[in-house]
Amino acid sequence: EALRQHSDAPFVVDANGGWSLAEAQHKIPQLQALGVQWIEQPLPKDAVEDMRVLKSTSPLPLIADESCVYEKDVATCAELFHGINIKLTKCSGITPARRMIQEARNRGLHVMLGCMNEAGIGSAAIAQLAPLVDWQDNDGTLLLAGDNSTGFSIVDGKPVLHEAPGLGIHPTVF
Repeated sequence: EALRQHSDAPFVVDANGGWSLAEAQHKIPQLQALGVQWIEQPLPKDAVEDMRVLKSTSPLPLIADESCVYEKDVATCAELFHGINIKLTKCSGITPARRMIQEARNRGLHVMLGCMNEAGIGSAAIAQLAPLVDWQDNDGTLLLAGDNSTGFSIVDGKPVLHEAPGLGIHPTVF
């Protein structure tokens, strides 16, 4: 409600697995009324049956994060969520992430690319997959005091890749 007093920008809510089924069922319709677009990881990753119930009743899309780490998790998440969040540092890199995107698309899921606290090198790697996904959250570099490379930046809230070969980065520290 406080955000809506200051902005009509689209936003999402990441519960980080912190809600119970009852809390989620109570909060999600209220968040929908406030214009929230989707909810990320509403329930703990081990709350499988509750997640199944929530998916069948939620008026907003539900996106897996902690529940979707490895390629094998995509099939299970398709039963419990409307989409997945893929993080390269969790799934082991660009190649497994690419396979996860394809599997998610084959199963009709939304796909998000996320990050944790990746420096420019990791953020540039994530950005390579951006054309294949619905949403990208690639702001890890903003959380760091310094970076180990140049060539990846965020301008006006959008990731910018540079024209250099490969990931487009230049390491500054080894």
